[in-house]
Amino acid sequence: MSSKPQFIQRFPIPRRIEHIAMAVSFGMLGLTGLPQKFPTLGFSIFIASLFGGVDNLRIVHHISATVMMLGTGWHILVAGYKIFVKKEPMSMLPGLKDALDAIQVFLHNLGLGKKSPQMGRFNFEEKMEYWAFVWGALVMGLTGFMMWNPLMTLHLLPGEAIPAAKAAHGGEAILAVAAIIIWHMYSVHIKRFNQSMFTGKMSEDVMLHEHALELADLKAGLAGPRVTDPRELRKRKAIYFPIAGFLAVIMLGGVYGFVYGERTAVDTLPPVANSLPVYVPETPTPFATPQPVSLAPGQAPSWVSYIGPLFQEKCTSCHGAMAFGGLSLVSYQDALVGGDHGMDIVPGNSQGSYLVTVHTGGKHYVQLTSEELNNIIRWIDSGAPQQ
Repeated sequence: MSSKPQFIQRFPIPRRIEHIAMAVSFGMLGLTGLPQKFPTLGFSIFIASLFGGVDNLRIVHHISATVMMLGTGWHILVAGYKIFVKKEPMSMLPGLKDALDAIQVFLHNLGLGKKSPQMGRFNFEEKMEYWAFVWGALVMGLTGFMMWNPLMTLHLLPGEAIPAAKAAHGGEAILAVAAIIIWHMYSVHIKRFNQSMFTGKMSEDVMLHEHALELADLKAGLAGPRVTDPRELRKRKAIYFPIAGFLAVIMLGGVYGFVYGERTAVDTLPPVANSLPVYVPETPTPFATPQPVSLAPGQAPSWVSYIGPLFQEKCTSCHGAMAFGGLSLVSYQDALVGGDHGMDIVPGNSQGSYLVTVHTGGKHYVQLTSEELNNIIRWIDSGAPQQ
């Protein structure tokens, strides 16, 4: 007759709530941050549309960053309580044994080692993830502040610091998301589904494989806080709580300054007196308003009469000097050369022309009207004449 599996409490409810808050904020940061780094991808456009535009995307990104900063501050205060008041061992500090465990696991996975090592409350993988998160939080926090508060940053650093911060922020974000998807998901949810951060408990069988040394300490009564005497606890709390309160105020002030510290020309420049004369230009615009490109009734479209001016008006901001996708539509010759997809315009074959395919499918940023697209199709099917 099989006995029920025994479960051991590992994480109390506050720790689980903290983990969920950090996981949700991290997920939202990745979901709203990567589309801003790769704005031209179809996935990014889809995500931005779900949030109602890039402005809403940035608002959610900033809120998620604030939640993560608050969660980090809370984690620091809780860690201080456990270390100073309860004198729990600093089990997340890496040591020589972790390096030896990593080598032993590597050899075991290759079939060169007889068995996997026995590990304590947190194994070397979990410690690496933890300190990688600490490093990532420092990098993302510093570079995020620089981008969120560029004017304050430029009082201390040269202008090149802002694009450098943007590059570092985006690169670290890719690294962090990749580490979670590849490493964390496999180690925690695929190799052996670890439910302890949701239930707070872990079975003895799983602990025997993942945390055998901790299980042995629990069985021997050696695990847990080293200070249990109520009088000693009260004494330590009386010392720690004022310090923690002071640190909490400092950290909350730092978060407030992070979010609301930036001052712009709106509130730094002195207001203009109402008595000053208002500048009114002689004409509404300094240049004549361009007329829309159109064809005369019965006129056949050609590059000179219609297609070239149409591309100049709607396309060359991207497919001009910048030549997005390798395609330039500045000249007739450039247009027929094509871009990264080959010949975007195939004379005599509009159905085989990538330009027509993209605009017919509605996948392009600049949408042509049905009349403009039909004129382009007519032009291509008639051999794409220049004159």
